[in-house]
Amino acid sequence: MAGQFYQSSAAGLKRQIEQLIEPAAAKKKAIACVLPHAGYMYSGAVAAKTVSGLTIPDTVILLGPNHTGRGALFSVMAEGSWQTPLGLVRIDTQLAAKLLNQSKYLETDTLAHEYEHSLEVELPLLQYFRPDFQMVPITVSGSRPEILAQLGRDIAAVIRDNDLRDSVLIIASSDMTHYEPQDQAQEKDRQAIEAILRLDGADLLRRVSAYGISMCGWAPVAIMLSAATALGATGATLVQYQTSGDVSGDRSSVVGYAGIILQ
Repeated sequence: MAGQFYQSSAAGLKRQIEQLIEPAAAKKKAIACVLPHAGYMYSGAVAAKTVSGLTIPDTVILLGPNHTGRGALFSVMAEGSWQTPLGLVRIDTQLAAKLLNQSKYLETDTLAHEYEHSLEVELPLLQYFRPDFQMVPITVSGSRPEILAQLGRDIAAVIRDNDLRDSVLIIASSDMTHYEPQDQAQEKDRQAIEAILRLDGADLLRRVSAYGISMCGWAPVAIMLSAATALGATGATLVQYQTSGDVSGDRSSVVGYAGIILQ
């Protein structure tokens, strides 16, 4: 995605990120967060401000929507590494194996990751603050609420049973409402964000359906909420919300972006 979603050279990408981050932000440990995944021109400020306030642990579990329709419904890339202009990010093979062993829904698969941007776009922001972190990338296709909730509990069980709470961060990658007028997008996104801030995955799914919210990562966020609450999360903070219209000035058809931290 280098050259499309963010700058293609290491130097150019570092400069781009430095213009977006909050260098004086206080770092805090978190259980999970929500980050947007559009091009840095549009959603980079929200994502970077959110990441600026996080302590990046040893491993990040990345949950993102499957935009391409390729591969397994719940696809784990269990070995190898991904490369961005800032270097390689290795997959935590041991944690990936534990997750695959714990959950009957997760499958080893690479097809779903080949042309998917929702996870890769987050990596340079994380690398900027911690170059040596590892990851477990998981793409998610929509599924029944009870399956999403169980998958979240499965992820939490692996983290809890292996004493990894302080060394793993769960990231749900999602943009919010797509291609609606600014006022409509903001109202729909308010409905979704309210449910996330209450750590209520079931209500998020209900609102997405009831209000027709075109949030691409509703399923990854629901899984994340289930995992975070199982791990003892007690609150969430909206770091920033904006739309593409706030950047481009065209508010006739916008995409919404939210950065949220769960502790």
